[in-house]
Amino acid sequence: MRFGTTLRKNIYPPWREHYVDYDKLKKLLKENDAGSSIDSESDTWTPEDESAFVDELMNTQLQKVHKFQTDMSQKLRDRTTACEKKLEPLALGLKSDKGKEKAGEDSEGDKKEEKDTVKPEEREKILKETLKDLDSITKEVKELEKFSRINYTAFFKATKKHDRKRGQSYRLRPFLETRLAAHPLNSEDYSPLIFRLSAMYSFVRQSLEGKPKEALSFAESITGGEGFTSHKFWVHPDNILEVKTVILRRLPVLVYNPQTSKVAEGSQRDPTITSIYFDNPSFKLYTDKVNHTPEAGSLRLRWYGQLSDKPEIVFERKIMTEDDTINNSSKEQRFPIKQKYIQPFIRNEYHMEKTISKMESQNKDPASIASFKKAATDIQSFIQRHNLQPVLRANYTRTAFQIPGDDRVRISLDTNLAFIREDALDHDRPCRDPEDWHRRDIDAAGLEYPFKTIRKGEINRFPFALLEIKTKGMKNYEWIDDLMNSHLVNESARFSKFVHGVAMLFEDNVNTFPFWIGEVDKDIRREPQEAFEAEQERKRKAAEDEFAVGSLFGSKTTPKSKSYERPIVSPYGSPEMARELARRDTATSALSRSAMQEEAREGNEEPDSDSDTPAQPHQRLLSLLPSSFPQTSKYARRKQSKTPNAPLPSHLRAPGTWIKDQGPLRVEAKVWLANQRTYIKWQHVSVLLASLSLGLFNAAGETNTVARVLAGVYTVFALFALAWGYGVYVWRRNMITKRSGAEFDAPLGPLLVCGGLCVALALNFGFKVCVLCEM
Repeated sequence: MRFGTTLRKNIYPPWREHYVDYDKLKKLLKENDAGSSIDSESDTWTPEDESAFVDELMNTQLQKVHKFQTDMSQKLRDRTTACEKKLEPLALGLKSDKGKEKAGEDSEGDKKEEKDTVKPEEREKILKETLKDLDSITKEVKELEKFSRINYTAFFKATKKHDRKRGQSYRLRPFLETRLAAHPLNSEDYSPLIFRLSAMYSFVRQSLEGKPKEALSFAESITGGEGFTSHKFWVHPDNILEVKTVILRRLPVLVYNPQTSKVAEGSQRDPTITSIYFDNPSFKLYTDKVNHTPEAGSLRLRWYGQLSDKPEIVFERKIMTEDDTINNSSKEQRFPIKQKYIQPFIRNEYHMEKTISKMESQNKDPASIASFKKAATDIQSFIQRHNLQPVLRANYTRTAFQIPGDDRVRISLDTNLAFIREDALDHDRPCRDPEDWHRRDIDAAGLEYPFKTIRKGEINRFPFALLEIKTKGMKNYEWIDDLMNSHLVNESARFSKFVHGVAMLFEDNVNTFPFWIGEVDKDIRREPQEAFEAEQERKRKAAEDEFAVGSLFGSKTTPKSKSYERPIVSPYGSPEMARELARRDTATSALSRSAMQEEAREGNEEPDSDSDTPAQPHQRLLSLLPSSFPQTSKYARRKQSKTPNAPLPSHLRAPGTWIKDQGPLRVEAKVWLANQRTYIKWQHVSVLLASLSLGLFNAAGETNTVARVLAGVYTVFALFALAWGYGVYVWRRNMITKRSGAEFDAPLGPLLVCGGLCVALALNFGFKVCVLCEM
């Protein structure tokens, strides 16, 4: 199906005029619905045509879609806030709960009086009206997400069509990615808004059903259980080693041994994992997963190492649950299968009878046998129902971190990730033999990353490493929070290898793309200060959303809100920041302690004894940021005057070495080369000046005193340039080695050389004019 038809079918009628005008873009490209030229004159593509198309795509259409998405998103938040305010008179507010803690049974009478102010008839009317508003908001949130996704795909499709038909001069794909960075689409996370809506739904429905007030608890229903919470991140290759060292301080590497789990081989390298994903020619599984269709699933074959080593192969089916978009939860079905049975199983010619018979003869647990039968039957029917076939291979090296026997924290780091086409969709040139389930040119030859023999267009190498952190239960680990919020990682929620591989290798076959596809070509590295400020802003917004949810159920639902108000000192900060914090804390210690005690009484919380500084408003730390972080680049602000160091509190000591100065010195090659390149430029200037002075001296006669003097002046400047260049080179090299935060600028030398040469040339010209006048 062509994308234009897909777009028309997915348009939400009330918002029709705000969608991208895909037909107009095709007309500007001089293309009809069949993909051919409109007339014979369309083959002539002029600069005016190019300018008109780019302006319409990058300015008119993109700004229109982005503005509507931004405005509608804000309207939905405002409507959600209005619903929360409408429910406030009916809710068990924070003040009433605090009053109960202070006054005991007396607060029960106050609470009854507060609730009696709203009559039952009016109360029910408010609840029903709010429920209707919530239904409308929820529907529009869903439609807005679809709106963002389909328009996001439209821009990529139009850009690709341009690059294929009219991209002889230049390609628009990099330009589009730059414009999307300024006008982002399909990148907003609606999870906080959905969480607030879910809380209000719970409150309204429980109130309408007349449940007792003990049942009006939303947080307690989600904090129980021992399910896994998953977080996914991208890691730049420059940060992989540092991320590993951070994890290794808390978790050991989980050694994989294909022979036996009782023997741990410390010299064994990280295992290579291969996954072959299934889909049909219309890529239904991919589309359902990108669109977050309920009960969408994926199917894959998975094994460790080379297939020639006859590893255990596992058939796995993953099914997304309804709360997958929030909690990244899913359920799986899996069973092992031998290589020789895979193709008959896919064709529905073999139903695992031999394996089941063997399990029964070995007197295995009946429950495990029943589970095996169900998994095999469900997966086989799933293949036949959707006409699935292998389409994509993902190959990567995994480093796993986990305490043996303790699965509360599981971390995996996948590197050398490559996606390879495994399909037979093109009957004239299939990537895989249609009569086989895998590519034998890869497995028979034992190819490994980077798969140099694979044809271009059949492979995509992912530029980053993938970090996945899974925690069990609701316990918070401070070191994990620090890692997730640091500059070392870049969050990529709901990232899927299957989705990304299909989007990159089969973009002509699909009509929707994941939201992260435009971020792959960007540099995800960040400065520590930038990451710290972004995390503080995220926590501030999270605190506001959590407070809004907690106001419906009382203070018990917001135990974390106080933690967002405490300043968090970045572990990558500077000594000046620590000294400034200590100085201000000492100056305001009495006021801070009294405020902290009052806060503890109101919130029924004890002060954090492990904190280096008393709990103070969050805005206090933000006010320090502009003057606290080190100046690390030549574009930074001029150094401010240093304040005298205040004495540290008795329980603190000044660190001998900062975290940024620990470990071996690792400097990017471009930093060293830039310093050397500058030194070579100075040598070049010195040689030019020396050659000029030598030529001038030789050309001057014995009586031409002016020329001889100027030759000597040029020689002095040449020697100065040589000495200055070497001195600056050594000075900057020492600064790099010492990790200095000072500025690298040295403008005095160029000014002296340029100024001196200008004066010398002016004098030379003046003396020559005087000589000519005398003649």
